[in-house]
Amino acid sequence: MEFIRNFIESYPLLVNIIWFLLFFMILYLSRRFILNRLYENLKNSGHWHVTRKIARWLNNLILFVLFMYIFGRNLTGLSTAIGLAGAGITYALREVIMSIAGWFAILFADFFETGDRVLLGGIKGDVVDIGVLRTTLMEIGEWVNGDQYTGRIVRVANSYIFSSPVYNYTANFKFLWDEIMIPLRFESDIKLAKTLLLEIAEKHTGQYNKEAVIAWENMKKHYKLENASLDTQVFLSFNDNWVEISLRYAVDYRERRIVKDKIFSEILQRFKQEGARLEIASETLEVFSSSSTKMK
Repeated sequence: MEFIRNFIESYPLLVNIIWFLLFFMILYLSRRFILNRLYENLKNSGHWHVTRKIARWLNNLILFVLFMYIFGRNLTGLSTAIGLAGAGITYALREVIMSIAGWFAILFADFFETGDRVLLGGIKGDVVDIGVLRTTLMEIGEWVNGDQYTGRIVRVANSYIFSSPVYNYTANFKFLWDEIMIPLRFESDIKLAKTLLLEIAEKHTGQYNKEAVIAWENMKKHYKLENASLDTQVFLSFNDNWVEISLRYAVDYRERRIVKDKIFSEILQRFKQEGARLEIASETLEVFSSSSTKMK
């Protein structure tokens, strides 16, 4: 006991840090345990999302109060210094400070992580590194059609997460809904076309359905989401020129272009086999010239 007393008197700051970390772990484990017990009762209602938010707010509030209580005495001098120098530092280093704040937000607020596919600051790509000031992306798109790499490495300031939307293609759900539109002539067998499209899509995307359903259920643990259909669907519409059949399906974000290529290839093959029953429509322009006049 004498050793513990001497240690506390000799290293008060270290003891305070140990106490704070201990309380942090207790709060974190308690929150996870309570939410896991409540999930089964609240997952099908609109209260689960609100409950998670309230639990997080309470957890952060308690941590803040504990931090101020434990370290309050040690922050007096530091607070005075920051108050005197804060205005000048903020103005001179505002971009750097925003990027550092963005780095903390990325690490602790679930914006994205390494390996995610995002659209940040107008640049789309896979996150290959998250630095203190910039996030590094392997660029996708631009002059390359489809979701494939251009080969360029782009470094985007972390401050963009505060000034523009952050699109994450893979957070909690690595699947995307994609659509293909097929124009058909009015004389085509529409019922046959819908049946063939469903068969073709199921052949090339059916392996994703089970995994996509599981991923969607996990998404509902984190966000308030409605039930979404992950089955392949066909929708019909028409205009003055042709009948439009839209094929909608879920696909792994990394294989969107490959799967679309396979589906289009088989559509052309199967439609060709059906001959006149299924004819793809195209826009035709007829140009009429006026009768010329003879010059005398």
